[in-house]
Amino acid sequence: MDIVFSIIVPVYNRPDEIQELLESFLLQTYQQFYEIVIVEDGSTYSAEAVVLSFSDRLTISYLKKENSGPGDSRNYGMKHAKGSYFIILDSDCILPPNYLATVALSLQEDYVDCFGGPDTAHPSFTVVQKAINFAMTSFLTTGGIRGKKSSVTKFQPRSFNMGISKNAFLKTGGFGNIHPGEDPDLTMRIWQAGYATKLLSNAAVYHKRRINWSKFFTQVNKFGMVRPILNKWHPGSGKITYWFPTVFSLGFILAIVLLVWDKPFFIWIYCSYFILVLLVSFIKNKNFKVGLYSVFAVCIQFLGYGYGFLKSTIKINWSKKSPQELFPKLFFKPQSIV
Repeated sequence: MDIVFSIIVPVYNRPDEIQELLESFLLQTYQQFYEIVIVEDGSTYSAEAVVLSFSDRLTISYLKKENSGPGDSRNYGMKHAKGSYFIILDSDCILPPNYLATVALSLQEDYVDCFGGPDTAHPSFTVVQKAINFAMTSFLTTGGIRGKKSSVTKFQPRSFNMGISKNAFLKTGGFGNIHPGEDPDLTMRIWQAGYATKLLSNAAVYHKRRINWSKFFTQVNKFGMVRPILNKWHPGSGKITYWFPTVFSLGFILAIVLLVWDKPFFIWIYCSYFILVLLVSFIKNKNFKVGLYSVFAVCIQFLGYGYGFLKSTIKINWSKKSPQELFPKLFFKPQSIV
């Protein structure tokens, strides 16, 4: 099967990120034709000058539209793309040189209409970026890869590193207007349409996540709020494991209360877990400070996600209002026009 890739990248006020991403395309070992579609999502700080500076070295289309969120911007880019297979990346990603070649080889050997790949930390990342990356990807946390190699048809790709065929895009209509959560929502609709997904474990990207601790809490809190909405939209998709961050956070509070009452057993369980996080992160990153920061990042992840999940679950199940009415900040108005 001949595949022509179109790389879809929405960008909002981050021309510096596009610079780094496009530089990584220049180093790709993949020799076949592909195009890059940059979608400026109503930015105040335009990336146009940066994109144009690469136009003589890369095949790039630069599109501008009103701000309507990353999901709608990806749809807009895919509607204008010329390829038969779309690879969706976030603007804060950097590609290893063999990324496109790895994706192409995997699809040739075992074709699916949707794939997802992992993310990892580049050695140049800051201590905070490496700690947040650990929290978002480690097997010790709620992060990491959704799904297993043994159950590839139920792997849930994430839109910072995701591929979808043109056929699957046309059949499903692409991303919805919820954000975050637009990627698992699309994945479940892809399954319902009869298409399979798979994990490309060796097609990782460097995901920079230029956020501080406060923004990280806001991000994971939104992740938690979105999940009960998706469970409501897609009956049967809920899992008991989605409750883990909430139970973990409430249990930690209880452990502290019991410690005040001179019952330290449960706090020692949590301390043992935090020590394990520190050690695993230290071994992976070869930096003790990253290990310490990883403990803090995991605490923020569990607390933010757990609180958001609990609040959303209560509101979704006890209110007669729609999710859009209950959580208007989680939804964009679609404005893309072909």
